Amino acid sequence: MSVVTFWNSSKQQAGQTMSIAAIATYMAIEHNYKILVISTTDREDSFRRCFWEEKKGKKNLGIFGPNASLEIENGVEGLARVIRSNKITPEVITNYTKVVFKDRLEFLLGSESAIKGENTSDNIDVKSVYPDIITMANQYYDIVLVDLDENIGEETKKTILHQSDIVVVNIGQRLRDVEKFYELRQKKSMYKSKKTILIIGRYDRFSKYNAKNISRYLGEKNKIQTIPYNTLFFEASEEAGVPDLFLRFRKTLDSEDRNAFFIEEVKRATENIIYRLQDLQMKV
Repeated sequence: MSVVTFWNSSKQQAGQTMSIAAIATYMAIEHNYKILVISTTDREDSFRRCFWEEKKGKKNLGIFGPNASLEIENGVEGLARVIRSNKITPEVITNYTKVVFKDRLEFLLGSESAIKGENTSDNIDVKSVYPDIITMANQYYDIVLVDLDENIGEETKKTILHQSDIVVVNIGQRLRDVEKFYELRQKKSMYKSKKTILIIGRYDRFSKYNAKNISRYLGEKNKIQTIPYNTLFFEASEEAGVPDLFLRFRKTLDSEDRNAFFIEEVKRATENIIYRLQDLQMKV
């Protein structure tokens, strides 16, 4: 049972959420793990667009009034209320998740109020609850993947990074982003350890800032991980088609297919995370 946190070292977009979507989907299909993805951002619609077709116009006519969404109790905000009541158990978490593959892949969607630093209508500071949720989820799921947003708050961010078995640092494919991470690694020892894995999202292998050159610049012994930009994946992520796309790739893809490089790199990143987890667990 392990926690893998994805974190972007800069404020620029680095394809972090889409990298998680790809890795989580591939991992769930190809490996016998029970996986939970926890979103800590106000961009949870990115995951929704990847996996579910939302039905619009549906309203709840119950105690929350005619303008309240049926989603109000879903995700982390609903779970935060249970935690506050001290009725939380690891199994309860699954009641607040959205399922992609039964007993394989679930998502706990984030809270906009958590990122904005606001409390919910019943005065719950949602963002402070994430470390407790992660700890509890780690007792029930084999692997917990955390999409860590920079705006969640410094103390909460530090707590989540500390409790993570692996930190996947997403860097942009730009010289300034690579230089910034190089400087960060000189200051903080965590980023030099085996606990840290580097990954480039939205990767373009034809750029001169390719994985080989960036790895050389950073002094990495092995080529760093990448999730390449892929047209079919981009389209599927807007049409709730990511699971079907990966299942289709599994059945039809061969080495001559132009999409083969995308799947090969997703596989390489996934296998590297799993190998690193197993290696660290053996040393505990």
